Amino acid sequence: MIDSSSTYASTGALRRQLFAQTWPMAIGVMSLLGFQLVDSAFVARLGTAALAAQSFTFPITFLMIGVQVGLGIAIAALISRAIGAGEAERARRLGSLVLFGGAAVIGLLAIALWILQQPLFRQLGAEGEALELIARYWPVQLLANWFAALLYFGYTLFRAHNNTRLPGLLMVTTSLLNLVLDPLLIFGVGDWGGLGLPGAAWATTLAFSVGLLLVGWRLSQRDWLSFTDLTGEARRSTGAFAVIAGPAMLSQLMPALSAMAATALIASLGEQAVAAWGLASRLETVSLMLVLGLTMSLPPWLGHCYGAHNWPRIRVLMSIAFQAVIIWQLLFGVVMALAAPWIAGGLSDDPGVQASLTWLIRAMLPSYALLGLCMLVVSASNALGWPLRAMMISFARLFVCYLPCIAVGVLLGEMGYVGLGAALGNALAGTMAWLAFRRSMSQLPEQAAKR
Repeated sequence: MIDSSSTYASTGALRRQLFAQTWPMAIGVMSLLGFQLVDSAFVARLGTAALAAQSFTFPITFLMIGVQVGLGIAIAALISRAIGAGEAERARRLGSLVLFGGAAVIGLLAIALWILQQPLFRQLGAEGEALELIARYWPVQLLANWFAALLYFGYTLFRAHNNTRLPGLLMVTTSLLNLVLDPLLIFGVGDWGGLGLPGAAWATTLAFSVGLLLVGWRLSQRDWLSFTDLTGEARRSTGAFAVIAGPAMLSQLMPALSAMAATALIASLGEQAVAAWGLASRLETVSLMLVLGLTMSLPPWLGHCYGAHNWPRIRVLMSIAFQAVIIWQLLFGVVMALAAPWIAGGLSDDPGVQASLTWLIRAMLPSYALLGLCMLVVSASNALGWPLRAMMISFARLFVCYLPCIAVGVLLGEMGYVGLGAALGNALAGTMAWLAFRRSMSQLPEQAAKR
């Protein structure tokens, strides 16, 4: 834990300590998201229709992830509070509830999404061959998503007990396993021609199955679960759970709903556009690894400083984070923009997809500097006790800045304009978030608790 009241020799020392904790998180995120990008690159070798079919499923997968993350945030908070209050037996009951209750909720959601797949994907713009491919791919992908949720809930238990090492190691392990299985199951070995698009989902399912076995084995060695009075505990904890899970789930669902709307808009430009957009979405998450790492490592520091009324330290930390994100994302974005044709060629063989992806990379990647600022402001606002403000900034970023600008690009009929629209939306969101954060910080008292 970090003592926010301690005196650091310089801002440089504070910067070094912050990034010493951020880079391991960033590497973990990179391993998890990197395999998803490579997964899409393998699928692209099957053809544009296969890549478009997979891309249509991304927003629905994000929807399931939003639900599971919202549940995980709430249950982790309750377990941590119970441990802190010395209520070990209650913490064990909550641990069991997150595994069984979370599995049931995500399982029911998966069944509903399987039943509704035809009208759902038609609404997103899928048709013809893409719908036929989705019909074979989606049931297996839903199973993979369910296994991913179970694994996530297992990780939640370890994080609630201040154990982050095992989840990090398992994220790397399952990512590497998925990368090994992907080409084998998609393209086959020897005379066996592979499973095609469903093979990608089966690779993910098998990788997560191994992760589940390892998590189950490690949980069996710990006294973190209890199976007594689970019904009574569920009744007692429902109110507190809903207070935390509601806003958290809503915040997590907004990006999924935005992704669904964006996919539906871009589908009007054809399968090549959807395929290129799907690859760009995968590339976006990988390129934001530093930002995502900071959103995980920075909030505890801010929380400690907030508790100590150390407002100057908060300003220094946010200034360091802002500078790092702007410099890194601009440099990374410019390099990626210059290398865009080669990156697009490495991810797809289709000339139309390559051309569209090249425009998207050139337009969007540099704009992630301002998108990163917005993400940092949302994360910091939650840590500083402004959850409603954070939710409103997220809403404005997605539905006031981002989607309208993409819609204008779609109306103009070219993916280059879509990329420029997305970049403009990111720039507007970052500027708006930065101004809102400055105003919020100016309202804090100019005093600090120093010892």
